[in-house]
This record gives sequence, C-alpha cells and structure tokens, in this order.
Amino acid sequence: MPGSKTTSKESITSAAGAVGLATFLSRILGFVRDMIIAELFGARVAADAFFVAFRIPNLLRRLTAEGAMTAAFIPVFTDEKEKKGTTSAFTLACNVITILALFLAILTAAGELFAPQIVRAIAPGFTADDHSLKLTTLLTRIMFPYLLFISISAVLTGILNSFGRFFLPALTPALLNIAIITCALLFHDSFEEPTVALAIGVIIGGVFQMTLLIRPLAKLGFSFAPSFDLKDKQTRKIGLLLGPAALGMAVAEINIFVDTLLASLLPEGSISYLYYGNRVTQFPLGVFGVAVGIAALPAMSMEVVRNGKEKLVELVSHSLRLTLFISIPAMAGMIVLSGPIINVLFERGEFDEMARTGSVIALVYYSVGLFAFSAVKPLVSAFYAMKDTATPSRVAAWCMTLNVALNVLLMGPLLHGGLALATSISSAVNMAFLLWLLRKKTGTIDGARIVKSASLMVLSAAIMGTLVYMYSSFFFSFDAGALSRVFHLGAALFLGIVIYTAMTLLFRLPEAISVKNRIVGKIGAGS
Repeated sequence: MPGSKTTSKESITSAAGAVGLATFLSRILGFVRDMIIAELFGARVAADAFFVAFRIPNLLRRLTAEGAMTAAFIPVFTDEKEKKGTTSAFTLACNVITILALFLAILTAAGELFAPQIVRAIAPGFTADDHSLKLTTLLTRIMFPYLLFISISAVLTGILNSFGRFFLPALTPALLNIAIITCALLFHDSFEEPTVALAIGVIIGGVFQMTLLIRPLAKLGFSFAPSFDLKDKQTRKIGLLLGPAALGMAVAEINIFVDTLLASLLPEGSISYLYYGNRVTQFPLGVFGVAVGIAALPAMSMEVVRNGKEKLVELVSHSLRLTLFISIPAMAGMIVLSGPIINVLFERGEFDEMARTGSVIALVYYSVGLFAFSAVKPLVSAFYAMKDTATPSRVAAWCMTLNVALNVLLMGPLLHGGLALATSISSAVNMAFLLWLLRKKTGTIDGARIVKSASLMVLSAAIMGTLVYMYSSFFFSFDAGALSRVFHLGAALFLGIVIYTAMTLLFRLPEAISVKNRIVGKIGAGS
C-alpha cells in the first residue's frame, strides 16, 4: 500500500534512477559545453571572468530559491496536499510563486545596480586588473536575471516532484547547456568580448527551463493565479523554513564560493582549474548523489506526514547506502584516472598541459570528498522532511568556519589544491555532524548496517582502483591520438565498473544484489 516501507524504498530507488538518467544526459551536455569553453577560452582571464560572474547568480539561486526553496516548499506542500487536497496545495503554490517573483525582481534590480561592488567583494584579486573587473561586471549584469527564471523553475519542480514527476524537471538543465553551447559556437565572434555570447546563452537557457515545466503542470490541473497573502499560515511556515534551509542546502556551494574568492588571489588560471576539477566531481555527484537527495525528500516528507518518524530512519539508511554504493567507487575511479579524464575532456585548443596539470590537482582533492558531498544530500533531506531546517543550518555555519580556516592554512603550501582539499574536509565534517545529530533526533540511524555496507564498498573500490590504475599506466598515453585516448579511458572506466560490480556481488553486498535484481527484472519484463 502507499506509504509502506517497501513502496517508499522502491519509490526512492526508482525516482533516483529517473533523476540520475536525466541528470546524466544533462551532465554530458555540460561537459560538451565546458569542452567548447575550454577550447575557445582556455584557463585565462576571459574564462575566469565568466566563471566568477556565473557563480554569483548560481550561489544566490541556491541561497534564495532552488535548493533552499525546494527543501522548505516540498514538506509543507506535501502536508497541505495530504491534509486539505490538491486545490488547496495549488493555491499555496500560487501564493509562494507570486511573493518569490516580486522579491527576486527587487533582488535582480539591486544586483544590476551594485554589480561592480559585488564583483569586488567576491573576487578582490580582480580589482588590480581594470579589464578583468569591467568584464566580470558586464557578464554579471547580463546573467543576473537568470536568478529569477531558475528560481521560479525551482518551485514548479517542487510541485512536480511532490506528484512523483522527476524525469522532466531533472532534464531542464540540459536546455541551459544547449543554449550556452549554441550561443558560444554561433556568436562568440559577434561581440567585442566573446564571453558575452556565453552570458546571453545563460539567460536564454533560464527562460527555456522555466517554460518547459508549464505543460506537465497543466496536465496535473495547475494554473497560475497571482496571489499575494503574506499572512497565509502555510506560506509563513515556508518562509520560516526557507532562511535556515538556504545555508544548510548550499554549504557545498558556499565553500566553493569562498574558494573562488581566495583563488582570485592566486596565480592566473587558479579559478578555472578549480572550476574544471569541480565540474568533473559534480558528474557522479549530480547523477546519483543529488539524485537520491531529490528523490528522497518527497518520499521522506510523505512518511513523516503519514507515520511520523517511525519509518524515516529506514528510508535514511536506504538512501545513504544507495548513495555510497555509487560515490565510493566513483571517488576511487576519479582519483586514479584524473589525468586521462582531464586530458580527454578538456585538453585541446587554448587548454594546454599546464591547464591539465592544474585541473588534475583540483580534481584529485575534490574527489577525496565525493562520498561526503553525496551523503550530505539524503541526510539533509531527512531533517527537512521533519521540517527541521535549523539543525543543518547550524552545522553548515560551523563547517563554513572550518572551511575558511583550512583554506587559509592549506592555500599556502598547496595553492588552489589546498582550497579544494579544504572543501572536501569541511564537507566530511558536515556529514559526520549530521549523522550524529540525526541519531540524537531519531534514536538510531541503522549505523551497524551502514558501516558494514560501506566497508565492503571501500574494499571493493580499492581493488577496482588498483587494477584500473595498472591498466591506465600501461595503456594510456597523453601523446597518443584522440581516438586512442578516448578508447583507453573508456576501457578503463568499463573495467572499473565490471570489477567493482563483481567484487560487491562476491561480497554479497545487499545494494549490489538489489541493483542486479532490478536490472534483471526490467530485462525480463521487457522480453
């Protein structure tokens, strides 16, 4: 029956698969986008300016809307839908969208007006170069309205997720990548500053992302009717949850943002090295880590509404083990194949061997924290499902302080690598604190089962990583032709998947058996 243990777990696994597939397609396009940017702009001033300018609305998106709004909106919307019906829930959504749009319009206007001051605060190293400052300011002004479009999209996505619609909302970022790619290829020679084409692509992509969600919402019976009621009880509840959720959901983004600020004080290219390294790390994180978090929040919220905290722990344990099952081998694979990955994806045109070396350093240090980046997602979802945004907020604040201290400590000897390592360490501490506090709140976190599964995953990943490294060292050559490099990187990745799968099945790991059974079941159903 709906809400039962088996159904809730299966819904998370199934939804995570849908989100993961859509995210995979979007991330592939994202890599194509970054390959084009790398070829056209390399890791120089123009690329640094675009990445800094794009990160400003991206960070504000996480703080004011997408991550935080989703976390605050879905539990309250689900509660309203379950207790008062769909019509009442849609009325709540219209009120939230109206208030959010007005607030973001004011925020966007302020961003346009104070763009120079924002850039100086975010990237103080750019103030020494008038060209870098002016270019970053121009790009910031062009892209700031993206915040409005993508934030409204976040609420629309939350509605669809609450109704079990995951694939299409997760696919919308692909439109952003398509728009940036198209503008980069067609218009980069049309402007005095070629990166303006990238900024225009961002705005076009934001509009497309929002409009794509309108039709599936209409099929659910939703139609937008402006409503502005600041006294509405449920809207105020979302508002109270939104503030703390902003810091709790965006801790990784804020850490990366601090990295950008400090990286602007390091040698030219440091910001781009961190960007490219982080982009590769985000691939498995987005495909499965974030996917599980997105899928888990509606299911966990539904369980809390129907059954309280009783079955929440089972969903948390399931989600966490599912996340680690992918993130641990991905972490090992990215570390041992960091050089070939960066080489195949980006090393062409203006992206030279020096850029590859810098990006590999960033990738390795970011990869160390991949398990923590991934695990935080379902853990935070558990707190939000219980309408507790204060606890993740406090933990995020502690870890932000730790990250800044580690940045200052490590950036001297390790340069930009120290910034990436600091982000990984602070995220691991964030994960540990969330686990401990969740156990205090629920009484148990199924710790023994999680530790046993994680230990077998680590052992399997270590064996896999060793064999893949041996293959790569023997067969992959940076001087070989493009086809040879792509083939041997692909072969190494395939070998890693086969070895890890075989080892986890040999160890009778429940997560591996569950995935195998689902695949066999789907093949059997389709035959």
